Amino acid sequence: MGKTTITLIVKLFAIHLFTSGVTEYMNPSFLCQKCDAQKFCDCSSAKLLTVPSIPLKDMLGLNLSLNDIEVIKKTDFKTCIKLKVLSLQHNRIHSIDNEAFTFLTALVHLDLSYNHLVNLSASWFGQLCALEHLNLLGNDYLTLGHGRLLQNLTRLRSLKFGNPSFRSIQKDDFVGIKILNELVLYGNRLKNYEVGSFKLIEQISHVLLSLHDLFKQDSNQVKNILNDLSNSSIYLELRDLILDVSEETEVFSAVSQKTIKKLIFKNITLNDRSMVKFLKVIDNARILHVEIEDCQLLGTGRWYNASDVQLDTLHTLTIKNITIISFYMFSSLSYLAKLLDPLERLTVINSKVFLIPCPTSRHLKNLEYLDLSGNLLTDNAMTETACHGDGSWRSLQVMNISKNSLKFLGPLSQLFTKLNKLVSLDLSQNVFKDIPELCQWPPSLKKLNLSTSRIKNLTPCIPDTIEILDVSNNELNFFTINLPFLKEIYVSNNKLISLPDAKLAPSLEVLFISGNKLNTLSKDKLKAFKKLDNLEAGNNRYMCSCEFLSFMHQEAENIVRLDGWPENYVCDSPSAFRGSLVRDASPSVFECQRTTAISLLCTSIFFIIVSTVILCKKLHVIWYIQMTWAWLKAKRRPTNTRHEDICYDAFISYSEMDSEWVETYLVQELESSQPPFKLCLHKRDFLPGKWIIDNIINSIEKSHKTLFVLSEHFVRSEWCKYELDFSHFRLFDENNDTAILILLEPIRKEDVPNRFCKLRKLMNTQTYLEWPQDEGQRAVFWFNLKVALKRHEFTVG
Repeated sequence: MGKTTITLIVKLFAIHLFTSGVTEYMNPSFLCQKCDAQKFCDCSSAKLLTVPSIPLKDMLGLNLSLNDIEVIKKTDFKTCIKLKVLSLQHNRIHSIDNEAFTFLTALVHLDLSYNHLVNLSASWFGQLCALEHLNLLGNDYLTLGHGRLLQNLTRLRSLKFGNPSFRSIQKDDFVGIKILNELVLYGNRLKNYEVGSFKLIEQISHVLLSLHDLFKQDSNQVKNILNDLSNSSIYLELRDLILDVSEETEVFSAVSQKTIKKLIFKNITLNDRSMVKFLKVIDNARILHVEIEDCQLLGTGRWYNASDVQLDTLHTLTIKNITIISFYMFSSLSYLAKLLDPLERLTVINSKVFLIPCPTSRHLKNLEYLDLSGNLLTDNAMTETACHGDGSWRSLQVMNISKNSLKFLGPLSQLFTKLNKLVSLDLSQNVFKDIPELCQWPPSLKKLNLSTSRIKNLTPCIPDTIEILDVSNNELNFFTINLPFLKEIYVSNNKLISLPDAKLAPSLEVLFISGNKLNTLSKDKLKAFKKLDNLEAGNNRYMCSCEFLSFMHQEAENIVRLDGWPENYVCDSPSAFRGSLVRDASPSVFECQRTTAISLLCTSIFFIIVSTVILCKKLHVIWYIQMTWAWLKAKRRPTNTRHEDICYDAFISYSEMDSEWVETYLVQELESSQPPFKLCLHKRDFLPGKWIIDNIINSIEKSHKTLFVLSEHFVRSEWCKYELDFSHFRLFDENNDTAILILLEPIRKEDVPNRFCKLRKLMNTQTYLEWPQDEGQRAVFWFNLKVALKRHEFTVG
């Protein structure tokens, strides 16, 4: 095979892989299978080229954003009759069938933003009678269709439209819409606005406009838009503007006498001239709230020409992330008394404020809320800002001066002693290394935040009127101050090794003490807090002892509600449980109930021993042990007995209960015969003083035969069993026939006890003699017995 052929095959294989992958994405049968329990399916960022098949017929939400879908066909959503949320943003959609959304009568939220839609059709929305949120931002259309695009969307509450190419707004565009909570318009290059278009909307809660090019190119157009919106809007938000000449600011005159209550400026650049013009334009406006965020202020703030401007209704001013190029040269604004006097809420965050001169501060006499966090205030600057503690902020209730450069808590506290309405004070994220023993605070103070301030110990400087104290993220080792009214304390991420003493905080209801060095929680300590309802104590170094685990598993949640349980409560020791959740740690009984476990073990051993003894007794194990011992002893003797050592013709094994028959019949008959047989009987021939088992073994070994007199008494006799077993050992070892069985009375083999297994075996393999009850047959019995005693085999006549 040539190189050209191999190259061709590789290319064909690569094409096959590519086309098969594309076919999979293009295949309409591709299933969107990422659905959760709330019936929301998320197939975003899946490189889809078409709308996939949906596995749920009662699906409520579908996210197809960030794909490569180009066309929406009329059959794509025909099964989604219960769908409420459809997200199609950031695709490549350029075509939507007129009937594509016909079946979506329950749809509430539709997002078509950032696609390539050039022409918008009213037929898309004809059946969407439940639609409340529609986002059309970032497409390629020039207008909102050919009129009355939204006339059927009577429930619409949020509308977002516009793009860099958007050119025209007509009156017919908003027919059918009466009330909106949100209207967003991006129309930087808007060329035509038909006056009165937005007047058709009777009420708009929040309007967001991004029209920065239009402000420069056609300020009259902007003025017309603001005029129409000002009649119905409550909040007006303007973004992305550069106001550097007074003519651009003149358009806000449309706002001054209208219904707008809140002005929001984001990403706007102003200079001193445009700022003065703006203030004059809105003079006497009924605005309640002005918010300025992410803006840039050029100049030094010397707006003396606007000193007569007054906004009597303005009560909230919010300034966030303001960049002032010459902030060290910026004016104190004390001449704007008419603007500052009515303020009730002032927020200046992350704006490099290093000082508010006392004359300016004195104009804030109606201030109830002050937030100066994230600035450059020092202790000396704060002294000037607070007018040396003369109580100028007599109405102040909440103050936040966190994230500054404050260091000395004692002098700082004295600045607030005359603020008799101050309830909440946030001093967090400053650097208070040492806290003095005593401080002065207003008696009204209930909430104090000293978190993330490098504090190493707490002193009575903390006011005893405090109800909420946050000292988290510090370096505290102990909590030893008495706070009788304290209801909530936050001491997370310190170095505490135990809970605070309940006597120091008898009114405590909430305790957050996570991230410390606690190694246990006990029932007694928690119950000592009579009012404690909420405890967050995760991320500590818990020693998962038996007592701790038992308490946490069974009782803790009945005493207090545990925040972060169980995921934040982890064992640190012993090593066997390190890293395990406290909930999942389960020590053995021997670790936690040692006394009980040992008692149970001893009891079990005792019962095992007793059971073993009873079982051995019942199964006659002792018999087998004794007999095995006897047999082993016998095995140590010579295996073959010499002929001259044979002293008896037969050893008689019988039960003592059968001795009358043996002595009256058997002995008399055999020993009186001619020639007489010499018999060995234990009663007369065993050597006195010798172990009985040795006597049995010796007698059997010195006898030519062993004669067993079998009866019910025999099978109940221990010694008869020894004699029988040893005789069986001998028979097996020497491979001869030394046993003779006499059945004194009928015995069924099934009735022989299990311990007489040797007897069962002999009765199966040996022929035995039965003692006849008929005297006429006894002569034959004696004849056969004597023959058996003389030779190895015998027969029954």
